[in-house]
Amino acid sequence: MFVSAIAFVPGTPKVQQIVEAFSQAIDTGEWAPGSKLPSVRELTLALGVSKFTLNEALDRLRGRNLLTSRQGRGYFVAINSPRPASSNWVELLPQDLLSVLRRPLATVHGDQRPGGGHLPEHWLDNDAIRQALRSAVRAPSLRIAGLGTPAGLLPLRQALQQKLQGEGLSVAVEQIITTPNTVQGLDMLMRLLARPGDTVLLDTPCYFNFHANLALHGVKVVTIERRPDGFDFNALQQLLAEHRPSLYLTTSVLHNPTGHTFSPSQAFRLLQLTQQYHCHIIEDDLYGDLHPTPPPRLAALAGLEQVTYLSGFSKSLSANTRVSFVVAAPQLAANLTNMKLMSGGITSELFEQILYRMLSEGSYAKHRKRMVQRLMEAGSRVEQWLKRCGCELPMAFEGGMFIWARLPPGVDGEWLAQAALKQGMVLAPGALFGYDPGQRNTMRFNVAHSDEPRTQQLFEALLLKALRAP
Repeated sequence: MFVSAIAFVPGTPKVQQIVEAFSQAIDTGEWAPGSKLPSVRELTLALGVSKFTLNEALDRLRGRNLLTSRQGRGYFVAINSPRPASSNWVELLPQDLLSVLRRPLATVHGDQRPGGGHLPEHWLDNDAIRQALRSAVRAPSLRIAGLGTPAGLLPLRQALQQKLQGEGLSVAVEQIITTPNTVQGLDMLMRLLARPGDTVLLDTPCYFNFHANLALHGVKVVTIERRPDGFDFNALQQLLAEHRPSLYLTTSVLHNPTGHTFSPSQAFRLLQLTQQYHCHIIEDDLYGDLHPTPPPRLAALAGLEQVTYLSGFSKSLSANTRVSFVVAAPQLAANLTNMKLMSGGITSELFEQILYRMLSEGSYAKHRKRMVQRLMEAGSRVEQWLKRCGCELPMAFEGGMFIWARLPPGVDGEWLAQAALKQGMVLAPGALFGYDPGQRNTMRFNVAHSDEPRTQQLFEALLLKALRAP
């Protein structure tokens, strides 16, 4: 067996580079199963590394079941070494167009992400997060062993209590329960508030994971169109009277994907109707901190007997150190705490400590202020170039992350997104956010990722190609 020299890259441990190079040789079949590697002495000479470095790399490869060793005989490529699962795994996943387009929205894919759901990393206050992380790790109060507090770290919940009070929602700290993320928070609430066969009301369009999550609970979904004026309230009343949904899941401030925010009059009418027909609201407020002048939340207007409040920091702070929380009526909060214990849903205390420090020390408030201003400026520029491309913007941009656009006549959003994905650009066509055929020529744009000349240029080129297509 021939082992070629490795062009080691400064800054990356040589052990890691050896492991990656040997793994690639095995995965590609360059090294056949069962073949014998050169001796340790020969390998150290060929690679120009110490025996210690080489042995550590070989041990890691054995740990991955890529190599085996035999006393006195050396190292061999494992006969049953695991083959790279990426291609086979992808083939096992749903291959319909919408599933293919949905996956890169949830993962890092492509260097241009105007359809993405998070802020670019260079927009985030990474220094403040790292500083909070260092402080949390040094603090003797951080418990390395054991579980976090079932309801959530008390100092964090007290900081959240103060934050909510500033937003017009005064609650006892016992009514605030942390969750690992908003989707898990919603999942636990659905288990507590709904039963299979119940009817749940959703906006259309809406965040695509809402449909996926509700399907897991076996509920029946009915939808009402989200419009610039809120709703056709006559149609909403008829829907409530006919279907009697037990829950309504919505976003009142900076709705995903449209960016729409309920006006006070729209919120009042909505609360009046849902109370009349005994429909409890779950208010997902994941984007509210990105609004320059957010109106009162539904939970603040109606109280927690009618509205359960769900929020988090994955959009405004970091998707990778996320902590979310639920604010609920006392009995529901107690039931949620018990469910966290029973289902293993305890939130990471390290992440809770990081968020607590950022809230209590003021770095989160400063970061939020910068993000709001930056999004407003980017949104104004993105609005202009989308209109120049012939797109119609049915919802006025009020701030936040998203602009909802109607593509020029004759352009199919799914076709456009499929063509863009082949060129490393991730778009979010309207078909991802509901089943209404009228959404086929709509698209959600993340203003933070769309405020780049190269993104605009590629989108315009694809749009021109779509208009010329038969």
